[in-house]
Amino acid sequence: MFDFLSGYDLLGAFWVTVQLTLLAAVGSLVWGTLLAAMRVGPVPLMRGFGTAYVNIVRNVPLTVIILFTSLGLNQTLGVSLGAQSFDTINFRLAVLGLIAYTSAFVCEAIRSGINTVPVGQAEAARALGLSFTQVLTLVVLPQAFRSVVGPLTNVLIALTKNTTVAAAIGVAEAALLMKKMIENEAELLLISAVFAFGFVVLTLPTGLILGWVGKKVAVKR
Repeated sequence: MFDFLSGYDLLGAFWVTVQLTLLAAVGSLVWGTLLAAMRVGPVPLMRGFGTAYVNIVRNVPLTVIILFTSLGLNQTLGVSLGAQSFDTINFRLAVLGLIAYTSAFVCEAIRSGINTVPVGQAEAARALGLSFTQVLTLVVLPQAFRSVVGPLTNVLIALTKNTTVAAAIGVAEAALLMKKMIENEAELLLISAVFAFGFVVLTLPTGLILGWVGKKVAVKR
């Protein structure tokens, strides 16, 4: 029944999906945390930038962002991110686009966690002479991260599924292989079932494990 799979590198395609997810997740966590810090910071210019970035990026389709990285950054401006081959350039541009998009959602998740930290704790830290950066990194963010494991898990699962958009610029991940197989094989239902199962294997354990972690590290108030 599944003999048609033998001619395709199914595991290789899903490995590219995993790489896209992991690299974009790390980048989004870093950039999203910085955006959240800007949004709650005392500098009006930085607050305005963080707010504008989140509101604009969240309302732009991911496909537009991914295509912009290829057509705008690479083909128009010549940005290659240090890569030489076409496949590597597109892979890195896809990661950049996913980071730019997902970090807006990470920012809002972390900001919601920051809002759960009692104001009195930040005020007490400032009374001890700590700077805004010290209050944020030593007092607020550690508690905020513990309270938003669940929302960040949802963002990670959405990111895993959003990697399929990278096929729009030729990244050889699961969705591009699926498209190729549908064009070459007369097994639409089986192909769809195989790739659906593949994404369930990637996302379901992630949700279960991180859900358990979230319960273990949740701040008891």
